[in-house]
Amino acid sequence: MGRLAIISDLHADINHLAEAELAILLETLRERKITRLHFAGDSANQIQQTLEINDYFRKHGIETTFNLGNHEMGSIAGEEMIEHYPDSHFLNLRYLPLNESTVLLGVNGWYDYQFSDLKDKEKIISMKKLYWYDRIIQRSGDDPAVNQRILQQLDRVLKELSEKNYRVILATHFVPQGQFIVRLEGRYEIWNKLNAFLGAASLGKLLDQYDNISDVVFGHTHRRFGEQQIHQTRYHCRPLGYYYEWRLTRKFVLENQLVEEYNPMKLRGVLRRHQEDFQAYKRQHLKQEFQQAMTVIAY
Repeated sequence: MGRLAIISDLHADINHLAEAELAILLETLRERKITRLHFAGDSANQIQQTLEINDYFRKHGIETTFNLGNHEMGSIAGEEMIEHYPDSHFLNLRYLPLNESTVLLGVNGWYDYQFSDLKDKEKIISMKKLYWYDRIIQRSGDDPAVNQRILQQLDRVLKELSEKNYRVILATHFVPQGQFIVRLEGRYEIWNKLNAFLGAASLGKLLDQYDNISDVVFGHTHRRFGEQQIHQTRYHCRPLGYYYEWRLTRKFVLENQLVEEYNPMKLRGVLRRHQEDFQAYKRQHLKQEFQQAMTVIAY
């Protein structure tokens, strides 16, 4: 019996996760008796750092694989490299046997705009060019067309695995089901339009057709949810996210009464002013944050 851990949205550069912090994550994995590790995108902004992070855990005895998130894609030139990155540990539309009956299937994923409150495609594209990190990513075709191409390839892989009666654990980066899309009100309502870039409802519909998919793990939304059962499949969304979104950060600022109103987007200045105290608090509580931000599946 093995234990697979899947982690998304590590954001090692933005979160200042150096070797000391990776060692805490390694200790956490060992305590939970993890035998395989998979990073489901956005480990870092630069693909080279993602590769180095993967190598760190392999060197310390944990077999490690990855798929891409949109942040790594920004550092990779062209569709061919995004979909077929030349690394033997890269899983995109490729599967890895975990035992005789179970495989880990990695899929980068993309988005189809269906989660947005906006329905005008040209307005969605304009908002992407103005606000969204992904405007720097080089893809072949518009977003819905890219997504449809990915789904066609994924369907072929899923059919093959279904015919072979494999249990499938699927790791992807983008959101596949609308139950994991949060819609806001008031001054933050604009984010409901930007939900266009969070994932693809069409991916969820495809996954619903296969009863051999036991688990789907993803991130990207930077919001953590409890496990949800949709049709025959368990869905897991526990991204690590940015340091100013962490639960330990919320506790730090509230316990020390550093803000009158909690707003993660306005915490970076507060944390800089209390950097020494925050770093000490982070070291004390980072292991717990890592535990809350990983999905562990037995195989």
